[in-house]
Amino acid sequence: MTDDDPYLWLEDISGDAALAWVAERNAETADAVAGDTGFEALKTRLREVLDASDRIPYPVRRGEHLYNFWRDAEHVRGVWRRTTLERYREDEPAWEVLLDVDALAGAEDEKWVWAGARVRRPDCGRALVCLSRDGGDAVVVREFDLETRRFVDDGFRLPEAKTRIGWAGPDAVLVGTDHGPGSLTDAGYPRTVRRWRRGTALTEAETVFEAEPGDVSAWGYRDTTPGYEREFVGRSLDFFRSETRLLRPDGTRVLIDVPEDADAYAHRQYLIVTLRSPWLDRPTGSLLAFDFDGFLAGDRTHEALFVPDRRTALAGHTWTRGHLVLETLRDVSTRVEVLTPAPDGRWEREPLAGVPELSAVSVFGTDPDASDDYFLDVSGFLQPSTLHLGRIGGGTEVLKRAPERFDASGLAVAQHFATSRDGTRVPYFVIGPDHAVTGPGPALLYGYGGFEVSLTPFYGAVTGRAWLERGGTYVIANIRGGGEYGPDWHQAALRADRPRAFEDFAAVAEDLVARGVTTPATLGAQGGSNGGLLMGAMLTRHPELFGAIVAQVPLLDMTRFHKLLAGASWIAEYGDPDDEADRPHLLDLSPYHRLAADRPYPPVLLMTSTRDDRVHPGHARKTAARLRELGHPVLFHENTGGGHAGAGDNEQAAHNSALVHTYLWQRLATGAPVTASPRAVPATPSGTGS
Repeated sequence: MTDDDPYLWLEDISGDAALAWVAERNAETADAVAGDTGFEALKTRLREVLDASDRIPYPVRRGEHLYNFWRDAEHVRGVWRRTTLERYREDEPAWEVLLDVDALAGAEDEKWVWAGARVRRPDCGRALVCLSRDGGDAVVVREFDLETRRFVDDGFRLPEAKTRIGWAGPDAVLVGTDHGPGSLTDAGYPRTVRRWRRGTALTEAETVFEAEPGDVSAWGYRDTTPGYEREFVGRSLDFFRSETRLLRPDGTRVLIDVPEDADAYAHRQYLIVTLRSPWLDRPTGSLLAFDFDGFLAGDRTHEALFVPDRRTALAGHTWTRGHLVLETLRDVSTRVEVLTPAPDGRWEREPLAGVPELSAVSVFGTDPDASDDYFLDVSGFLQPSTLHLGRIGGGTEVLKRAPERFDASGLAVAQHFATSRDGTRVPYFVIGPDHAVTGPGPALLYGYGGFEVSLTPFYGAVTGRAWLERGGTYVIANIRGGGEYGPDWHQAALRADRPRAFEDFAAVAEDLVARGVTTPATLGAQGGSNGGLLMGAMLTRHPELFGAIVAQVPLLDMTRFHKLLAGASWIAEYGDPDDEADRPHLLDLSPYHRLAADRPYPPVLLMTSTRDDRVHPGHARKTAARLRELGHPVLFHENTGGGHAGAGDNEQAAHNSALVHTYLWQRLATGAPVTASPRAVPATPSGTGS
């Protein structure tokens, strides 16, 4: 391939020729996969999981109410609802429905998808409801009255844009949105923060902060903690570097002078800083607490709330009224501690009970303004979720238990370590039968490896029904580029070092074969978004290791990603294609440009969405076209909606999952050939490739 890309016409998202080509590819995939005799039955079983009425309705605590967004067979697009804790304790709580998105979509003839709400604090009387058209990142915003359960006719309203908005008092918001030419960054996100007051036009809103065009975005928010009310503005310089400023009432802005790659925020009298690089003699990955006012005055005295070691990393933290709950990962297994500030300035710590090994554990639903209560969700690969209500210093009670969704008899969970090319130990989880008894069989290896995202244990009901129940083995690789061992694990695979993530994934694949779990012919690989780039790398760098590959909403053209939709915001992760120093390694990373006619590739399924306004569907389209031109086995499926998630409702989600697992089972367990024969695609949109 050269810089003269013959398939640029497939980047025309809604062009007639491109959509005609998509329709033909979708029809081929439907014939080859959705036409399988077991497809509809599998899809039905997956839809049952997604629609099940006995799922745990996870709540968000706001004031005296618990809020929940819920989808099921009756509510395809979902309902936003709330209840009290007393009612939530019941087996079947009584819910107050605030907004029925299905009814709204029907009344307005729009494919609305719920995109969240910003509830005004401390009164919780109004909300800024965000709605997406068919699942895209761009949203419309409407003010909503939580007492009358109606949109406010003369309230705050914004048209579709990648808006950032939050309350700045009962009658004002801080908003970043599309105000016309010059108001967005090169990445397509808001460049200004404006204070918009009730009863005034948006054009009259006062600009309180402005980022540079080359930044990723500008943002602003108000801290509503009683006694500590204050506002902050800032800019994201790239995906990992930012600046935060205290916005004083007189309009002056005071820089919070921490490293640009650190995360920093104020909580009551504290400034909390998470490090991505060493600072003040503290290593990368540390969590530090400063006195906020003292820090602004130049005092750098601090307490280290967490310092990582070689095997342990910070996973997250949350506040209750008087405590900090700290979640860490030790070899990708969650541990939870409770930290309590002591009168002498030190912090006391003790473990939170009830956290088992190799489990997914999350603490959420706290109210830092009012109580020391918390929700604790515990699950595992073969263990459905149990939701507890606890209080720091007190006991816990079980609120909800999720039922088993798939037959786990004969299955076990193990953690192993593969050795990558440079000697690094790479952990991975194996969920499946005892291969010492069954011998090698179909296995599916999943990975991501980017943006400091950690892959931790979870109960996957869809994977359980679609893959494990059939006798397949599921594997999760914790490769570099993720956050399983903190920022250093991520930074080891940044930019020109991205091949380390690829080498880690390949090492796991080889280790699975060496352990007798599977064979190359029966091993499949799956990943999405940045994980789709990983799948492209496996296809072009290690085709001999896999029997089939699935790449969902993938990033595949590394020379043009920065020109497509939100791509410019990822330059810090991959490099800048317009920089002569970066272009060589990006061309080498780019799966689209590495494709060749004389290499034997395993069959591949590429999946994307027309409405994905984050990763451009052109990545998957062009790669499918190129593979077809070169005569390689490829199938392609593009949802017309769903956004970057690939699905806007449970019907789409069930269909997509059934496609993935049917395709993989056909190729890994039954050896079925790809029935859609590759054919050349015209280099211009003069035809549709038929």
